Amino acid sequence: MEIGIDSFASAMYGSNALSGVDAMEQLLERISLADEAGLDVYGIGEHHKKEFLDSAPAVILAAAAAKTKRIRLTSAVTVLSTSDPVRVYQNFATLDLISKGRAELVVGRGSAIESYPLFGFDLNDYDALFKEKLDLLLRIRDQEFVTWSGKFRPALQHQPVYPRSLQEKLPVWLGVGGTPESFVRAGSLGLPLMVAIIGGETERFRPLVDLYREAGRKAGFSAEQLKVGLHSPGYVASSTDQAITEYYPGYAELWTKMGKERGWPPVTRSKFDQQMGPRGVLVVGGPEQVAEKLLRHSEVLGGIDRFTFQMDNAGLSHQQLLQSIELIGTKVIPLLKKMG
Repeated sequence: MEIGIDSFASAMYGSNALSGVDAMEQLLERISLADEAGLDVYGIGEHHKKEFLDSAPAVILAAAAAKTKRIRLTSAVTVLSTSDPVRVYQNFATLDLISKGRAELVVGRGSAIESYPLFGFDLNDYDALFKEKLDLLLRIRDQEFVTWSGKFRPALQHQPVYPRSLQEKLPVWLGVGGTPESFVRAGSLGLPLMVAIIGGETERFRPLVDLYREAGRKAGFSAEQLKVGLHSPGYVASSTDQAITEYYPGYAELWTKMGKERGWPPVTRSKFDQQMGPRGVLVVGGPEQVAEKLLRHSEVLGGIDRFTFQMDNAGLSHQQLLQSIELIGTKVIPLLKKMG
């Protein structure tokens, strides 16, 4: 199982609020440490909100590429529905050259929708935009000269797209939430799947993951091609008590705020404790508890190939995040190898 971190490039808030310059400097320091500590992947999301600095993830990842040697660098996710697939490919092919073959993409429709009015797209076209643009992105990835036509973008007639990525096929994962059609789409295209599970019980997604694998099998893809990744909130400290003490206040503040925007109920300590339970989604604790939970999540989903922690938007300090990254690299990953 590959282990990594996904970041929204948060500028923090409350007592930990930072300037944009300081927040970016600290983020790049965390990515560098993740590389040194042996983590496999670091992802940068895409938002267009004041509290996040990740509106141009490829730029952040390119800066990280110059400071790292082995860690894979990916979007998490690129909101493809409101992006031009030509520019998306060019940006990440360029990142692939800078990083010497370490670039990846996770693409999705976007659970946050602020980019739709910002770039002049209609939310009523939510799925149609994504379907068409994914088709074009994959066409560009697979062909140097592209002939293509669609509804939302001017046609291309035998048009070359440069630069080409160093990797023969730039990895493109499909980021999904809970829509069955999205799981089937990923399987039918043979794309690796990144499932964002941010609340409830992880096992409730097993039928959807099974849908993905069955669609992929019917489309002729091997089990090895049908990779499954899991993205969930998490944090590692020296002990579970310490992890909860440090993580809960910022988690409760953030998710209560998000709940007001999206219609979720406020976070309570009892609900948090439920999520901390064996079947709950939160991967928060000491190294042993976290390793055990990751293996449990993998088992209930029929095996996962990658797990990424959503960690730096819960009000944690830079030093706490650095310590957590160090523990993931030096404790959690070796435990997973030993226990797995």
